[in-house]
Amino acid sequence: MSFDPLDHDFERGLQNRRSVLGDAWVDRSLNNANGFNADFQNLITRFAWNEIWGRPGLEHKMRRAIVLSITIALGRWEEFELHVRAALLGEEDSRLSPDEIKEILMQSAVYAGVPAANTAFTHTLQILREVGEQIGYALAPAAPAAAAHPGIGRAGRTASSPALHYSVREPRSGKAPRHTVVLSHALGCDLSMWDSLANTLAQDCRVVAYDHRGHGSSDAPEGLYAMADLADDAARLLRELDTGPVVWIGLSMGGMVGQELALRHPALVRALVLANTTSGYPEAARAVWEQRIATVREQGIEAIADAVMGRYFHDDFRARKAATVARFRRRLVTTDPAGYIGCCNAVGRVDTTARLGQVAVPTLVLAGELDQGTPVAMAEVLAQAIPDARLEVIAHASHLAAVEQPEAFAASVAGFVQAL
Repeated sequence: MSFDPLDHDFERGLQNRRSVLGDAWVDRSLNNANGFNADFQNLITRFAWNEIWGRPGLEHKMRRAIVLSITIALGRWEEFELHVRAALLGEEDSRLSPDEIKEILMQSAVYAGVPAANTAFTHTLQILREVGEQIGYALAPAAPAAAAHPGIGRAGRTASSPALHYSVREPRSGKAPRHTVVLSHALGCDLSMWDSLANTLAQDCRVVAYDHRGHGSSDAPEGLYAMADLADDAARLLRELDTGPVVWIGLSMGGMVGQELALRHPALVRALVLANTTSGYPEAARAVWEQRIATVREQGIEAIADAVMGRYFHDDFRARKAATVARFRRRLVTTDPAGYIGCCNAVGRVDTTARLGQVAVPTLVLAGELDQGTPVAMAEVLAQAIPDARLEVIAHASHLAAVEQPEAFAASVAGFVQAL
């Protein structure tokens, strides 16, 4: 009978320990071992680094985050500093960026207490000052009053009238934006419908989302609006923000505005994504829009809310995601009636079909397979009339495709934007 002299639990643990903490630290620990602490070094190598870090259930990057959180909560600052350094300087596939560590510290403020997070920031800042140049990270001055939630963006309103409420997300990469992207919402919605896509695109793009006139926190002037009014609103916003040419992503009414913007203000548009939208309605459909305006005038938006939700979301989604549908219904019925009526007129009278050949920018047309409001046939008209436009149909999606199928929608948009 043979006996293997290797302790494989120890060897596997040692390999994980080196991978996570680096050879230099592990070598110091082993070289400094003595008759008093050698058993302890053996214990933690076998149990912490093999039994836990050796489990495949979580990636090492996730385990780093867990260790940082626990050491903050327990106030184990020597261990915390060790793992911060290892996270910043470790192997690339398990490294944490300074911004990722910042998010761990921010969350720890809620779950472990502000004093603990405050101390964690102090220790981390000292380490960043030491290794910043090595990892290509500079601590630039920043004003706390100017800080904005990265998942919501910096809010503002246009100086010109009617005032438009908007948000701006700067690239999380910290680099110059690849593009400026503008997100333009559907009738009866607001800029929050884009939160998921906005945060995806904000990795390397500057992302602007805004509320159309009559919606959200934007002004709602009296009277009936035309699509040209909404396009001119968008042009005012872009000029005030000094965006230069933008990638316009519009859904339904937002896509109609994008068409008109590209035709009326071509210098402001770099590319178009036209989702769940149309360039014009037949006479019968226009009559339906007139009836909707009359109903809202007489009975309020509540009278049409259920029918609108039936158009926006297909039956299966409404059954599975009732809370999401309820949120969009609340947004619809709290929309300013005058603003809603004004925009209904603009949507019902949209008419760009004959001019689509003048659109001279890369264009992606997205349609929902189950969309009854702007069916695939309407998307085909857009794709055929706009030079070199490309059509993609999103499966199992109705009118608000970006909400019903967010992953598929984001994949199509992100691929298009990356290729520009």
